[in-house]
Amino acid sequence: MLFPTTIAGSLPKPEWLAEPNMLWAPWKSQGDELLRAKRDATLIWLKIQEDAGIDILTEGEQARQHFVHGFLEKIEGIDFAHKVEMGIRKDRYKAMVPQVVAPLRLKDRVHAFEARVARTHTKKKLKFTLPGPMTIIDTIADRYYGDRVKMAFAFAELLNEEAKALQADGVDLVQFDEPAFNVYMDEVNDWGIKALERAAQGLTCTTAVHICYGYGIKANTDWKETLGTQWRQYEQIFPAIDASPIQQVAIECRNSKVPLDLLALLKNKIVQAGVIDVASDTVETAEDVVKVIDAVSKFVPKSNIIATTNCGMAPMRREIAEAKLMALGAGAALAREKLG
Repeated sequence: MLFPTTIAGSLPKPEWLAEPNMLWAPWKSQGDELLRAKRDATLIWLKIQEDAGIDILTEGEQARQHFVHGFLEKIEGIDFAHKVEMGIRKDRYKAMVPQVVAPLRLKDRVHAFEARVARTHTKKKLKFTLPGPMTIIDTIADRYYGDRVKMAFAFAELLNEEAKALQADGVDLVQFDEPAFNVYMDEVNDWGIKALERAAQGLTCTTAVHICYGYGIKANTDWKETLGTQWRQYEQIFPAIDASPIQQVAIECRNSKVPLDLLALLKNKIVQAGVIDVASDTVETAEDVVKVIDAVSKFVPKSNIIATTNCGMAPMRREIAEAKLMALGAGAALAREKLG
């Protein structure tokens, strides 16, 4: 089937699970009650995705407050009690972050609960997102390793351990989210791809990497305003990504200033093309989705295109996110009719 659909990862949390329309939303309950609420929210979004005609589902990251820190919470060697201020994405913005203070080791499984809930309740393909090694080390302070690369590979080993367990849980696609890839281009080529490959080593399920220019906070929006009319940063890293064994690349396309001709550099990859703009509450039409797929198909074989969202939808209003999912499913179906 041409143009299968998926989403980048996150979806809005219901108001009874967490404060709506915000990042780092505090939970509304705790203990067993919170666990039940996370399960129920996961089931709701599975049903909504299926109703929208999405082909490769996610659990919507309903059990995580943040796409990076949801993973870090289950790791020994990290001090969450004494956070320090740190510049993120080359000091694009400041944040209070936990610190690595000892050798890193998984305490237990990280995402078994939500992965197994999702796998039990859908027969469709299931995708699960994890933060990539470079993005993790750009979101946490180091008081132990004294070397960014060494710490990145330590995290890569833990990611690999969890990714293999997710595969055993029945996950069909593991996606590593690396928004830091368009900030540290030289490091991506020097060691970032190698760390990503270590995180995916030995996986037999499908693997993907998601890269984007950042959403959800004003600092990202302001930074993008400084980048000019064409965002060509990916030109420096796509060749290295294309040479890697990672099978898919998820990239923002709708209302993006990334020149689509750069996608031709990913000649050996399946491209998850973002056809839904997560920075706008304007709901796309099916025809809008077809236009983006058609434009992408000028540089990527149609058989190598998956239609997706530009990024996660966590801070979005739920009704807007639902409508955008419906547009995604309807648009991909229309594209099969018109472009197939």
